[in-house]
Amino acid sequence: MHQYPDAPSVARTFAPDEPVILNRPHAAGRAARFFATKFPGRSLYAVKANPSADLIKVLWDNGITHYDVASIAEVRLVRSILPDATLCFMHPVKTASAIREAYFQHGVRTFSLDTFEEVEKIVEATRDGHGDRAKDLRLCVRLRVSSEYSELSLASKFGIDLADAGPLLQATRQVADWLGVCFHVGSQAMTPFAYVQALERTRAAIADAGVVIDMIDVGGGFPSAYPGMEPPPLEDYFAIIHRHFEALPIAYNAELWCEPGRALSAEYSSMIVKVEKRRGDELFINEGAYGALYDAAHIGWRFPVDCIARDGERSGELQGFSFYGPTCDDADFMEGPFMLPADIKAGDWIEVGMLGAYGAAMRTAFNGFGQGDVLTVGDEPMASLYTGERVDKRVSDNVVSLR
Repeated sequence: MHQYPDAPSVARTFAPDEPVILNRPHAAGRAARFFATKFPGRSLYAVKANPSADLIKVLWDNGITHYDVASIAEVRLVRSILPDATLCFMHPVKTASAIREAYFQHGVRTFSLDTFEEVEKIVEATRDGHGDRAKDLRLCVRLRVSSEYSELSLASKFGIDLADAGPLLQATRQVADWLGVCFHVGSQAMTPFAYVQALERTRAAIADAGVVIDMIDVGGGFPSAYPGMEPPPLEDYFAIIHRHFEALPIAYNAELWCEPGRALSAEYSSMIVKVEKRRGDELFINEGAYGALYDAAHIGWRFPVDCIARDGERSGELQGFSFYGPTCDDADFMEGPFMLPADIKAGDWIEVGMLGAYGAAMRTAFNGFGQGDVLTVGDEPMASLYTGERVDKRVSDNVVSLR
């Protein structure tokens, strides 16, 4: 596959009228190596963040051997790409047919749950042809924890309340060869304390249940760097998680897992979009709320941006702009502000960075849009937690570096 130097070279070579996704395999590989070597346990890639086959291969090649799959489609996808990977079906609500296919056809043994009904469903779906219960189930009870320290909450939909967790852990222990507790602190956790609070709730649940625990899965939530959201070093998260994990009342050989999605994929992709029209401080662009900029539209996420002028240079003075996407829908609006040269105009391009997590995965074909090329570039992402160029000289080699 041909590799281009950077976004400006792509824009000036092709003058694209459709959005162009720019992938950086070297950035994803670097993030994978960081988690594989520095997290004090097992790192599972959360496939929902970006199910690109090329990305999944890059992560595997750089040390990620376990994958958090949340649907039978993801199970099939990853198994087709990586026949030797360990797949963990971590959606707490699954159909019996999905469980059965995952177990018997794709070798999945690890399943999460948060109700007695799901335990029964898993047990029944994995019985063999003689009606005998599976003896090799690895089951994870998902605990509800707070998302107050994260930018996006995941505290409402899944997870059993602490007051009810004890009996569910006891019942699950009876049918599981290997029992885990998992949780999710929410997406883009901006302080390591989010995990301290969740692990203390985990401690209480285990003490109440009085069962042997073989694994603790701290889920996702590990952050990336965006404008206005520059997190502490990831090593700070790893250190405090490990310290509190070691103090839990669990089996002496219990494993520690995590499920990074955003942290492994965010730096993988950016996108070139075209300015079709300017109206004051509003720019009409050819990507939006029904595409890779879903988060910018629906939750006010601010992505880093750079202007690529069609002719000459733009002024150094920056101004805040909002975006309208290409569809006919008024909801196709991204308030920003996105800081760009004050004299940007129609015909220019904009590189929107840090779209590897959820950006490409959220694209639709609504109103006939959502097409465009996918190319590879060799420059650094607009922001990185892994390049080693930190301004803060605390003892750490993972950093936030903004260009």
